[in-house]
This record gives sequence, C-alpha cells and structure tokens, in this order.
Amino acid sequence: MSMRQQLVVVGNGMAGARVVEEILDRGGRDRLDITIFGDEPYGNYNRIMLSGLLAEEPSDDIFLNPVPWYAENEVTLRHGVRIVRVDRFAKRVYGDDGSIASYDKLVLATGSRTFFPKTEGMWVDNHTLTPGVFGFRTLDDTTAMIDYARRHRRAVVLGGGLLGLEAAHGLRKQGLDVQVVQSSPVLMNQQLDDEAGRILRRAVERLGISVRTGTRSSAILRGEDGSVAGIELGNETTACDMVVVTAGIRPNVGLAVVSGLTVERGIVVDDQLRSVDDDHIYAVGECVQHRGEVYGLVAPLWEQCTVLADHLTGTDPRAAYHGSRLATKLKVAGVDVAQMGLKHPAREDDEFVRFSEPRHGVYKSVVIRDGRLVGATLLGDSSKVAFLTQAYDRGLPLPEKRVELLFELAGPTQAESAKEMDDSVQVCNCNGVSKGDLVACVRGGTKSVSGVMTATRAGKGCGACKSLVADIVGLAAAGDLEQDESTRWYVPAIPMEKPELLAEIKARGLKSVSAVFAELARDGREDVKSKMPLASLLKMIWGPEYVDERDARFINDRVHANIQRDGTFSVVPRISGGVTDAAQLRRIADVADRYGVPMIKLTGGQRIDLLGVRKEDLPAVWADLGMPSGFAYGKSFRTVKTCVGTDFCRYGLGDSTALGIELEERYKGLESPAKMKLAVAGCPRNCSEAMVKDVGVVAVGDDRWEIYIGGAAGASVRKGDVLAIAGSSAEALRLCGTFMQYYRENANWLERTYDFVPRVGLDELKAVLVDDRDGVVAELDARMRESVDAFSDPWLEGGKPVTEGQFRDAFPVR
Repeated sequence: MSMRQQLVVVGNGMAGARVVEEILDRGGRDRLDITIFGDEPYGNYNRIMLSGLLAEEPSDDIFLNPVPWYAENEVTLRHGVRIVRVDRFAKRVYGDDGSIASYDKLVLATGSRTFFPKTEGMWVDNHTLTPGVFGFRTLDDTTAMIDYARRHRRAVVLGGGLLGLEAAHGLRKQGLDVQVVQSSPVLMNQQLDDEAGRILRRAVERLGISVRTGTRSSAILRGEDGSVAGIELGNETTACDMVVVTAGIRPNVGLAVVSGLTVERGIVVDDQLRSVDDDHIYAVGECVQHRGEVYGLVAPLWEQCTVLADHLTGTDPRAAYHGSRLATKLKVAGVDVAQMGLKHPAREDDEFVRFSEPRHGVYKSVVIRDGRLVGATLLGDSSKVAFLTQAYDRGLPLPEKRVELLFELAGPTQAESAKEMDDSVQVCNCNGVSKGDLVACVRGGTKSVSGVMTATRAGKGCGACKSLVADIVGLAAAGDLEQDESTRWYVPAIPMEKPELLAEIKARGLKSVSAVFAELARDGREDVKSKMPLASLLKMIWGPEYVDERDARFINDRVHANIQRDGTFSVVPRISGGVTDAAQLRRIADVADRYGVPMIKLTGGQRIDLLGVRKEDLPAVWADLGMPSGFAYGKSFRTVKTCVGTDFCRYGLGDSTALGIELEERYKGLESPAKMKLAVAGCPRNCSEAMVKDVGVVAVGDDRWEIYIGGAAGASVRKGDVLAIAGSSAEALRLCGTFMQYYRENANWLERTYDFVPRVGLDELKAVLVDDRDGVVAELDARMRESVDAFSDPWLEGGKPVTEGQFRDAFPVR
C-alpha cells in the first residue's frame, strides 16, 4: 500500500501545472500521488501565446504540457472536470461530473476570469453572452473569436491594456476594422505614464487600429438576429458586429468562498502560500492575495510556485514568499515594452531622467532615489533592459551621468550585461527562467541555443528575451556552442532533412499537409511554422494532384496579393520581361481610377504596382485588368528584368528582351523555397543587373549566354557565379530551368540562392547540372516540365472563390 500523500491540484493552468512541474523536479513523485483537475479539455497551454494564435502568427506549440505528458510523469489528469465543492472536514473535492477525490494536501490554482463591466445588452441571460461578445482569456475564447472574425468585419475592443492591445492586433491581422476603447486617458495606464502612452498610441494607430481614450461603453446594441450590431460609447453609437472585453481580470474565488476560506480580493494566504484558515489547503497564482497584493503577471506566479514546491516536498520547509518586485519585459502589438517600479517621481528629491522621440516610437525614463534605481520605463527600445533590471533588483551602483542608463554611451552592452548578470536575475519573465537556470542547462550538457530554449522554455512566450538568452548560452558554452540538429530539418515539426523528407513524401504518397503531419510529425501533431514550407514542397512534388488545404497558406497566398501594413493589398500584374503596351497601360490607369488606388509605383523589377487595393476589390480589379498575376507576393518565381537588347541598343549582343519574355512565360509562378528574381542582359554592360540576380543571363555574342547564379543586390550584395556559358538561347533557357529545379528540390525553406550556391559549392553545381556527373539532369528537366505544365493563374479564383469569405471585406480605407 502506498505511503505517499494524496496531493490534489485544482486548476490546470499555468500556475497549477507549474507547481506540479516544480514538485516533480524536486523528486516529489516519491512523496506525493498527484491528481490535477482542469476545467478545460486540454493539457496545460501557454496563455501568453494566445495573442499570437489570434493573429495567426507562426509560433512554437502553444501546449506546454500536452495530455500525454501527465501519464508519462505519473500525474493523474482529470481534464474537462470542474471542482464545485471542497469538503474541508472530510478532505474531499467534488467534481461537476459526480467524481470525488480525497486529498491530504490541496492546492487551489483557479486563476482569474475576464471582468465584464455592467453594460446593457452584454448578456442574454445570467450565463450567456450576447452573440458577438467575447472575453479573451482561454484557448476556447481565442478559437471562437477567430471563427467569428472570419464572418464579420468590425470589432470594438473594450480595454486598452496589454491584453486589449494584443486582441486588437490579432483581430486587425484577421482583416477586421478595429477600434480600441480605453476608459482612462492613457493606453496601458498601469505600466505607462502619459507621454509613453501617447507614443504607444501612435504606434498602435500606425497598425491601422483606431484608438479612443477617456470613454466608457454604456450599451451593446443587438440586431434582428440577436447578435451584436453596435455599441454606445458615451453619447455616440458606433456600428460593429464584434465586441471583445479586456477591461481587466478578477480572481476566481468562487470555490474558495463556498468552501469557507477567507477571501478578500483573492484567497488570503500566508508566506507559505497556505490558506489562513486551513493548514492543508494552499493557493497559488492569480487567485491569491498575499500581504494585500494580487498579482496578474506571470513572474510572481513562478516565484510562488517555487516556494510552494519547496514547502510541499520538504526540500526547504522554511521556504517563504515575501512578495514580488514587478519588472516586466514584453511585446505589445509588436512593440517592445519594459517597465519596473515607479513610472514617475513620488518624492520631491527623486531624480527623473526621460528621453522621448515620438516620431520613432521611442520613450525611456528612469526614476532614482537615494542613488538607487526605483523605476524604469522603456518603449520601442529595450536595449538597456538587462542592466536596468539588475540595477532595479539588486541595487547596483549607477553611473553619475544618469543619461548613461538610457543609452549605450557607457556602461555594459547587452552581451556584457549578460556576462556580469547575477545567476538569480530572471531573464524570461513569461516562463520564470533565470540566468542560473540557463547556465545550469548548458552545464548539464545542452550546448545549443534552441536546445536550451526548449529545455527551459526561455524565449517561448512573447520572445522579447531571445537575444539575451542567446548571449547567456553563448557565454556559458564557452566556445563549445553547438548547432541543434533540428536546424537542419526542413520544417520544425518533422525530424528530417529535405532530401529524406521529399523521399518519404513520395514513397508514402502524401499529398496534403495534414497527411504529412499525420504520418511524419512527432505524435502526429500539426505545427503552424511547418505548414507554409510543406505546402510549397507538396505543390512542387505533386502539381495538380496536390490536395490544397487553405489553412496551410499565409494570407498573401490565400488572396494572391501582398498585404500591406494598413491591411490593404498591392496588385502587380504580370508584364513579362518588363515589356508592356499602350492598351495595358490604359487598362491599368482605368482600374486605378475606378477603384481609387492611392499609389501607383514602378518597381525595381520593371513592373507596375497598384498599392492600397482593398481586399474585397481584388477579384474585380483582376477582372478589369484582364492580365495574369505577376506573383509579387509569394515564395516563387517572380520576374525577369530585361534591357532593350538588340532591337534598339547600340551595344546589344543578344536579344535579351525576347529571351527574358520567354523565360518568364515558361517558368511563371513556380513554387520555390524562397523568391526567385531573374534578369537577362543583352551585353556585359549589365544594364538589367543580371549579374546580381538569383539567376541571370548575359549575352556575350554569337548567341552565347553566360548563366549567373546566386547573385544578390538587396540587404545582401553578391555578384553571381558563372554556372556555364550556353551555346544558344534555347540552351540558356534549359540551363536556367535545370538550376531552378535543383534549387527547388534541395534548398532549405527561405534559403535564397545567394546562400544556397555558396553552401553547395559552385564546383559541385557545375558537376551535377552541367557535366551531369550523377545522371540526374534529364530527371530534373522532366520534373520542371511537369511543374510548368501544371501552371494555372491564381487570379482566376476571383471569379469563383475557393472558400467562403476568401475576399471578404477588409476594413474600409478612408
């Protein structure tokens, strides 16, 4: 018979699951039989990543502890079961499914819930929100919002704090017209002063999100179908069909109340996180009130979990929680924000140093008292956050010139700060990881940045600490830093390099992204980051047999246009070889006038770009243009730039225009690991910049053409390498295709040719593609022909959308 005590944890959120992890790390499995109850039908997930999920941004797996993890660690998980009552005298808990569990020790980690301010029309009844009204707290909240957003176009977010701005950013990414309504005059007023709040507001508005401050909602209006139709803000009515409430949170204390525990703002606990009423009941996380304080940030939760695990396992029976000094570093709608301590001076003799640059979205301030840092705010530039955090936490000496606290004029750089940083300093606030945790992980044998991040979860939340994590791991590895083998995988979800993955897909006949995940991914789980590269690879392999699943596409590929920062799109029709005529130009001009296109731009690739086209107008714009897609939005073959060749140029040695047009017409729209830009020059004067393109062709006379590969003239600058000299334009056309097919089949995802060519080596490429050393050229050319033959113009979808809402209205541009 087991002599282990029964530990029951109520709440499988970030605090409850973290307590269990800390207990297991201390060998608690030998002392405790652990059962954990969770309301939601899932394992433990990272709530910090819900905003990224809402924005449909590629990210790491949101689940911290998937369901199998519990059994693997001998923890009984009762997911989808809500505990409704605690019998303190019998030491039993009762679930809403009729289950009963006995405990020796009970931990309440019931977290918090969305606060819904009293507003007419918000609720249908005491338990049901009006359709179109959402909280933003759980995974179910988020998936419901995503589903609703796909069928609607205007949203109002009530609350301009961190959560509200993240919700607004996510909905904006979904294509909605979004307005944030904040009751106070300042966004994120808990963290920012007035000046910083104004700068953040400008940054948010630049994302296409409207902001209204100093305003409260008085009523939500319903349409004939009973769903949201508008909202009253002060004396005005605003039309909307979705309302997201992020006006704060409240501790979930209902279970504690009905169980007779002392509850004020939260469940009142002592320094061991023990209820003041019952020595057998503990509480941790956002439901807790300790020394009068209730915390809504994750860093204090981790500190509480550490103390509680020390206490419950006997590792340190005297462990005590004394409260937390709050220092936060996070990203809000893509903007770096760090805040600790005071926002502004509280005493007459407090020193206050402030720098404000609204145009660039930067604000920095520090508050100093008696020579110690007692507060700091950083917005838009967090380069000094490592040193400031140490100074705030540990009272480090400050430079006499206080301005040096804000800039790299003196004092340590981030890398130097990482070296001098005390091991106890918390590096990742989202997951409670200190420098010491990172160093210990490295000393335990994990010598790669990605491996340390996976093992400790540092950098797996908002991601703001990733650069600092990399610095610390590099220092700790002391020259033995390793590259994680996963960096060689083609996609994060499948432990295979590209050639092996390609072979497996062909051998198993996997023709959809979901089929690849099911067959080849670890545990069959889907991975957002892997979807786009897999979709591209499968389309290359299978052509018309590829099973297209639209959720595997980025927004650009779903609507066949390039999304801009304001949510509108750019339209670039194909003008092969950069050669057009008067009729095409008239149509382009007429379309620009008809649809109010705000900007017409000549591109560096000799194309015409219509910028600012609304999503709902895309099909009509394409139809009226009567021109095919120029593929200026995808990871694909883009354009072929040409010079005027022999027709008009006095120096022309070859008909570059005709060859450029033929190249573009043949290889148009080919899927690729990264974009491919080409050019053809009629002579070595290189007017079309062919020598610095992914593939360039240069005429050298007598119908001979130099084939350049791996060139670049953007952020990277590299003259291409000469692969071969073709004896005719037809041979040049084929050699370009042979190289591109080899690149398509062997390059890593997002690896441009200017990285691929040096990695493989020019001599190797010549041996394989020109000398045909391995006998693969005919096969490469055949597969290229299959891809060319399978081409269809994606703009034809404008007349018959593939999915409902494919070209649904985006927000109205004024």
